[in-house]
Amino acid sequence: MKDIVAMVFGFAMILNAGLFIPQALHLWRTKTAAGISVPSFLGFNLLQFIGALHGWFQQDRALMFGMLASLITCGSVTLLAARYGAAEKARA
Repeated sequence: MKDIVAMVFGFAMILNAGLFIPQALHLWRTKTAAGISVPSFLGFNLLQFIGALHGWFQQDRALMFGMLASLITCGSVTLLAARYGAAEKARA
């Protein structure tokens, strides 16, 4: 049972990271950050970083790598939203 839960958890970590990809693609294509809260995404990034550190210290590779993958995909949303949000403010 422990192995089954570990496999499901690993899959869930991949799914979690993948959920940010459509948002990043939308930002990339539309070049607008309308409706995106950069402070919220910064908070998500912080939580993912802490989760990755926790995985490191607990020697839980699935948690660590899953949180790092989420940090990368969520971080891309954060960076794109910040970039396009700043560009929108400069045009206004």
